Amino acid sequence: MDQQQYPSSSSCRADRKTIEKNRRNQMKALYSELNSLLPHHQHSREVTSLPDQIDAAVNYIKKLQTNLEKMRTKKDRHMGVERITNNRNGAYGSGLNGSPQIEIREMGSALDVVLITGLDFQFMFEGAIRLLLEEGADIVNASFSVVEDTIFHTIHSKIGECAPGTVAARISDRLRKFVNEASTTAF
Repeated sequence: MDQQQYPSSSSCRADRKTIEKNRRNQMKALYSELNSLLPHHQHSREVTSLPDQIDAAVNYIKKLQTNLEKMRTKKDRHMGVERITNNRNGAYGSGLNGSPQIEIREMGSALDVVLITGLDFQFMFEGAIRLLLEEGADIVNASFSVVEDTIFHTIHSKIGECAPGTVAARISDRLRKFVNEASTTAF
């Protein structure tokens, strides 16, 4: 009766060996999966040791983190900074990082306005529409979307057929002045 309560030391040892063998097999499978996720060079067919595989994984993850940070910085730079342009396509744009930005595109009698503001500059959408109406533009479509703390306003309008280039230039100047004045008085 005593022998059935306490298993023999040889069966305990066998159980521990089995548990350890299963653990090693599971670790081997996990290392293999980790190694399969790493980029491998086509010409390199040599077997690498486990510590080298782990080092390669660590280095690869660090490289990915660095690349991700560079891409985020590049994205922020592209999203937050626009340069003043007046190119042959009829596009006008201005804006500085942190302040409202405006881009105006003239395509014949169509005038598209994209206004990018923070949440503090919501009034600018209405002001831009009012300014376009004062200049005789017909608003075809106006919409906005909010992404985190940035609002993207889009206004599609149609301007008069006579001398649309000069009308667009005048509207562009007034809109830029409106945005610049609003952003300087807000700060």
